[in-house]
Amino acid sequence: MSTARKSSLVIETPEGVTFSYQLATPVTRALAWTIDAAVIVWASYAAAKVTQVANLLSPDLAAALGVASFFAFWMAYGTVLEWRWRGQTLGKRVLGLRVIDAQGLRLQFPQIAIRNLLRVVDGLPMLYLVGGIAAFVSRKGQRLGDLAANTVVAIERSPREPDLERIAPAKYNSLLAYPHLAARLRSVAGPEAVGIAVRAVSQRDGYEPAARVELFRELAAYFRSLVPFPEAAVEGLTDEQYVRSALRVIYGAGGRLAR
Repeated sequence: MSTARKSSLVIETPEGVTFSYQLATPVTRALAWTIDAAVIVWASYAAAKVTQVANLLSPDLAAALGVASFFAFWMAYGTVLEWRWRGQTLGKRVLGLRVIDAQGLRLQFPQIAIRNLLRVVDGLPMLYLVGGIAAFVSRKGQRLGDLAANTVVAIERSPREPDLERIAPAKYNSLLAYPHLAARLRSVAGPEAVGIAVRAVSQRDGYEPAARVELFRELAAYFRSLVPFPEAAVEGLTDEQYVRSALRVIYGAGGRLAR
C-alpha cells in the first residue's frame, strides 16, 4: 500500500455522490498560523499590559497571570473562531483554508476542541516542530491534533455557480415570502452542503430512485435544521422541492451565491 502524501481528499456518500477537496500543504498551513500567531502575540501583549496592575501586589503574580492569559487565549482563539466560522481562523480565512471532517461529515465542536487542545503537543519543542513533522509524513497532511480529531485542513472552495433556471426554475418560492428567514438561511448554510445539494439536483436522473429519495430527504433535513420556516411556507413541498427552493434562496435571484 502506498504511503505517499495525498494532495486531495475524495469522499463518496452512501448515496453515491462523490466530491473532493484539495488538501492544504504544510507550508500553506504554516503561513496561516503565522498570521494567527501574530494576532495571538498582539492580544497577549495587550493582556500583559492589563495584568501589570498585579505588580502592585506581587511581580510573581503578574508574571503568572501573563503566562496564563497567553495560554488561555492561545487555546480559546482557535477553538472559538473555528467553531463560529465553521473551521476557519483569521489566518485560514486570509489564506483560503478551512478545517473539515476527514469523512465529510459536519464538523463538531468536540473535534475543534480536541485539535486545538493538542496544539500544546504539536507546538513542541518550539515552532511547531512536532506538528510540522506529523503534517509532512501524514498522508493527509494532518498534525497530531488533526489525527486525534479526525480532521483535515483543505483549501476553501466556493460551490460552482449552478444553472438555476435548470435546477430551480424561477417561479413562486414560498421561502422568499419570509425575507428575514431567507437571509438567515443564506448566512448559515455551509458551502460543502450547498455544493452537494447542487450536484444532487443536477445529477438527480443518474441516481437509483431509492437512493435519490434518501439523498433529498437528508439534504432537506439539513436545510430545515438550519432555519425553521413556518408551516405555511413548506406545506406541500416534497424534500426535493424544498432543496430546490433552498438553493434558489441561497444563490439569490441573480443566480450568484449570496454571501
